[in-house]
Amino acid sequence: MALNLIRKLVVSSLFCVTAVTASAETFVFTAIPDEDETKLVERFRGVADYLSEQLDVDVRYIPVKSYAAAVSAFRNNQVQLAWFGGLSGVQARRLVPGSEAIAQGVEDEAFETYFIANTTTAIKPTEKLSDLEAPMKGKTFTFGSKGSTSGRLMPEFYVRDTFGTKPEDFFSRVGFSGNHTRTLRLVEAGTYDIGALNFQVWEKELSDGNIDTDAVQVIWKTPAYPDYQWTIRGDVDERFGEGFKQRVTEALLNLDNPELLESFPRSGFIPASNDDYEPIRKTAEEIGILD
Repeated sequence: MALNLIRKLVVSSLFCVTAVTASAETFVFTAIPDEDETKLVERFRGVADYLSEQLDVDVRYIPVKSYAAAVSAFRNNQVQLAWFGGLSGVQARRLVPGSEAIAQGVEDEAFETYFIANTTTAIKPTEKLSDLEAPMKGKTFTFGSKGSTSGRLMPEFYVRDTFGTKPEDFFSRVGFSGNHTRTLRLVEAGTYDIGALNFQVWEKELSDGNIDTDAVQVIWKTPAYPDYQWTIRGDVDERFGEGFKQRVTEALLNLDNPELLESFPRSGFIPASNDDYEPIRKTAEEIGILD
């Protein structure tokens, strides 16, 4: 009788330890480094606190140095959730079967890239990119990151589609700034004549009074396309408990903190699916930047 009681107590103790260990596991996420690192850390620490409160688990944000590093961290299960751009999300989901796009910003359904130019170029804004063939040809041009949807994929697609040639053969010099904020500053300073960047970054910097509009202006806006989204690994329910993926999805869709949303900037989050990003996949394959 005493032996049976001891056995029960041992089993009960082991169960408690196991339960505590499981509940103490950390849910980790990252984001593509599309802006200044200080802004990103501030934004996503706020998201981590929000998710931790909603999910009742420890949630941690880890910054990465490149778009490729964000995809690698997701592939290697160093992170279970990521705020990706359209292209990086497609890349990540191809590498991790079962992963899903679960939420996108309201504005990400119809995203745009702005082509901006230093005013010394005297390039006049237009609604048709074809009007800019002569004014833009032979100028210097910078994309954002090589893995950026709005800073590289879509602008390169439209340059190729409109002018019938690669950017390297159309412009006198082509660079990659690394992020949208840097693209803006390089064109504003005249280091590059023209650049392509995420329209949200331009609009946010403009509203904050951080753009010298005497030095740089928008000269063309792309047609709309799907872009940023939250992508989650398909094995999170096994790791964090049944229904966890749905709880994460609901937490993101219910995020209504004005300050947090403004930091993205987004007006809110709406449901997303892998199928939403088929146009991005096809475009990437078409111009040969998706393995």
